[in-house]
Amino acid sequence: MEHSQLTVAVTGASGTQGGATARALLADGHRVRAVNRRPIELPGAEAVRADFDDPGSLDRAFAGADAVFLVTTPFGTDLDTEIRHGVDAIDAAVRADVRHIVFTSATNADRGTGIPHFDSKWVIERHLAQATDNWTVIAPSAFMDNVAGGWASRSLRQGKYSLPLSPGTPLKLIAAADIGAFAALAIGRRKEFLGRRVDIASDERTGKEMASTLGTVLDRDVEFDAASVEDVARYSADLAAMFAYFERVGMDVDITRLRTDYPEIGWHTFADWAGKALS
Repeated sequence: MEHSQLTVAVTGASGTQGGATARALLADGHRVRAVNRRPIELPGAEAVRADFDDPGSLDRAFAGADAVFLVTTPFGTDLDTEIRHGVDAIDAAVRADVRHIVFTSATNADRGTGIPHFDSKWVIERHLAQATDNWTVIAPSAFMDNVAGGWASRSLRQGKYSLPLSPGTPLKLIAAADIGAFAALAIGRRKEFLGRRVDIASDERTGKEMASTLGTVLDRDVEFDAASVEDVARYSADLAAMFAYFERVGMDVDITRLRTDYPEIGWHTFADWAGKALS
C-alpha cells in the first residue's frame, strides 16, 4: 500500500457499491468520508452531506481528500441527470486536487452496447479521462445482490427464480462486497491502477444453475423461470435492452485471471454469496 492511511470520499455511501467500498476501505485502515445527500451513520466513517445537484457541496466534501470513489445512476432521475452528476463530481474532484478518482461503471460500457445506462457511464468515463490523468475505472458485471430484491425476490417466494434470459445463457456475476474490495485495492495501490479500466466479475452461471443453487441454500425447490424481455420492457426499456444484450452478446470478463492476479479480494462464487446472504 502506498500510504499507511488515505482520506477517501465515498459517494453513494448508503448504496450497494458505495457502502461496500466504504466498509472495505475502513477495514484497510483508511479514513472514509461517507458522502451522501442525507448523512448516514456508518461506524468508523465521517458522515458528510453533499448533493450532486449542488457542486459547491461536492467541493467541500472532496476538499483535502486523497481519493474519491464515484458512483452514478440514472434510476430515480434520468440519463442526462446521471451524466451531469458524474461530470460535475469529476470537475469538483479535479478542482480539489484529488490525487485519484475511481469511477465505477459497467462491464462492456466502453463497447457501444446500446444499453442506455451503460452508454451514459461511457460518456462519464470519457469526461474523466479528458479531465485528469489521475483516474481508474472499475466496471462490474451483474450484481449477485439483486437476487435479494426486486422481481427476483418476489419470484423466489413463489418457488421460482425469474430472469429474462434463456435457461442456458451464462451470466457474469459479482458480489457487491467484491466490488468494494476491488475499489479499495485500486485506491490503496494507486500507481498500479492509474489510467486503467478493469472489467470485474467473480463467477459465471446460467439462470438454471442459479436456480439450483438457490434451491439448495433455501432448502426447497426453486425452478428457473425464463421471463420475457417484452415483460421487462413494460417496466423499463433500459433494463430490457440490458438483458437483450446479455442474451445476444454477453459480458467479456476474464474471471480466471482476476482470481489469479488479485486473490486478496476473496472473490465470491454465486454459491458463496447466496449461502451468506440468503441462509
